[in-house]
Amino acid sequence: MRILICGAGAIGAATAYYAAAAGAEVVVVEREGVACAASGKSGGFLARDWCEGSALAPLARRSFDLHGELAASGLGEWDYRRLDTWGVVASARRDMARHRSAEGPAWLSPGAAAHGRLGDTASTAQVHPAKFTRGLMAAAERHGVELRRGTVEGLSRSPDDSALTGAVVDGAVLEADAVVVAMGPWSILACGWLPLPAVGGLKGHSLVFEWTPEPAEALFVECEVANGEVHAPEVFPRPDGTTYVCGLPGEGDLPIDPGDVGVEAAAEGRLREMVATFAPEMAAAPARAFQACYRPVTRDGLPLLGRVAGIEGAYVATGHNVWGILNAPASGEAMADLVLEGAATSVDLAPFQPGRLPPAAPPVVRASDAARRPDAGPGS
Repeated sequence: MRILICGAGAIGAATAYYAAAAGAEVVVVEREGVACAASGKSGGFLARDWCEGSALAPLARRSFDLHGELAASGLGEWDYRRLDTWGVVASARRDMARHRSAEGPAWLSPGAAAHGRLGDTASTAQVHPAKFTRGLMAAAERHGVELRRGTVEGLSRSPDDSALTGAVVDGAVLEADAVVVAMGPWSILACGWLPLPAVGGLKGHSLVFEWTPEPAEALFVECEVANGEVHAPEVFPRPDGTTYVCGLPGEGDLPIDPGDVGVEAAAEGRLREMVATFAPEMAAAPARAFQACYRPVTRDGLPLLGRVAGIEGAYVATGHNVWGILNAPASGEAMADLVLEGAATSVDLAPFQPGRLPPAAPPVVRASDAARRPDAGPGS
């Protein structure tokens, strides 16, 4: 079977890897580059049990375990490690001394206090998201996957319109037995080709500081800055001597080209102000990267994983929101099984079927070369 995967983010790379490992002929088409968007600019945080009580729980548990197996398999080096995770409160206006306990990261400033352990090395871990996505794609290529630079402009169908026969890539038809739409928030463009639910794009900013604490522990912080605003930055030290911090939303429509995602100038200063409430030394450190990306989201908060109803050979895998890197391995494994075997056996994909939500209207592509976020979807 020849499978065409649209998109080379973490979900597309994982689907390509597992499908090729099972013997499929796979082509991945990517407009900008592997891990060019959220898959390369996210935190890379992994949690085994943080989705308990939701439909995501079995997917998350399976995927957390797969991350460990992939990291131990020798496929590549993407800075996988287990680590402790803490909840922290911090304020530029209030004394946090009475909230401090003997536990918690010793490197926190006097204006911050750990209020509880959210995870330990049995339940939380991390990867470098760009290295993970590129490493998994490289492993897929060693299994024979073809990675092709190009823009998917539409899909080709059988004469009776009931089945896909491939995709239109840069004006030419690329034939395939199955097509998987895995373009993150840009999957909204596929609503013009298939009856798919709306996929929105939520913008967020992040800084990668040339600074790292010892010991390396992840933080989820509730911090109050000088003007009284409360924010929720997330802090992930990395083995390369840097620390990733995110937690500031952005404005603006999703550009049609991932390469056109830009930062908002004021965001860097605001992120540094947040960090200063709990780690002033880090806040003053140079930044290796100041960046922004859009997370793919759906109306009900669950990903779209499954067949597109009524069109043979059409599949979708997107909408993972903040859990894209965590859930990439299990999503890719399940999608490969679904396409090749007709059903996923590792996890139940029923909660993620695209038909659970109404199809969206085709997106409006404006003269400014931007795709609007879906009117009915989150983040609009």
